[in-house]
Amino acid sequence: MQVQTQMRVQVRKRLSAWWRARRAAARRDAGMSTTEYAMGTIAAAAFAAVLYKVLTSGTVSKALESVIGKALDAPF
Repeated sequence: MQVQTQMRVQVRKRLSAWWRARRAAARRDAGMSTTEYAMGTIAAAAFAAVLYKVLTSGTVSKALESVIGKALDAPF
């Protein structure tokens, strides 16, 4: 019985120490820095440009028109 109690105490101490370390690490992380924001903004703008080019291309535009046309002409 005493061995089990000692093991429980050790487990609790280790878990407590682990949680303290996690909380301390979370407090140190203040979020993204200015360069990370800049890189994220550039990546989002580049993705938007590529998406715009793809969606306005002739093939995709015709496919979208076809899908929308079929949806509007569907019998109810």
